[in-house]
Amino acid sequence: MIKFSIKVLDMGTFIIFAGRFVRMERIVAKSTLRIYWEKHPETEQYLKTWYDTAMSSNWKTPNDVIKTYATASILKNSRIVFNIKGNAHRLIAKFNFEKQWIFIRFVGTHAEYDKVDANTI
Repeated sequence: MIKFSIKVLDMGTFIIFAGRFVRMERIVAKSTLRIYWEKHPETEQYLKTWYDTAMSSNWKTPNDVIKTYATASILKNSRIVFNIKGNAHRLIAKFNFEKQWIFIRFVGTHAEYDKVDANTI
């Protein structure tokens, strides 16, 4: 029998411990995604799917992320760029794999992405 322990941090953010398995603990700030999909409704389902996938994943390294998102790009400073809605939009996330945290650093159109430094944003 496997015993589960659940720690609730806030609405939609939790940790499930089952042996050695720990899911991504927290995505900071989901509200950034929500604000974006309210301005760009065509991205809503894509961003929700990305969020749900990230929260249910057990990524320990950038290569683990690439196994899930083959088109993602690994950058410096623990950042990974995700193509959203067929590369029409981009999401930059900063990862802390040790703490299992993801920080949303940027979400925007491909044209807006071209104007930022993804390694430092």
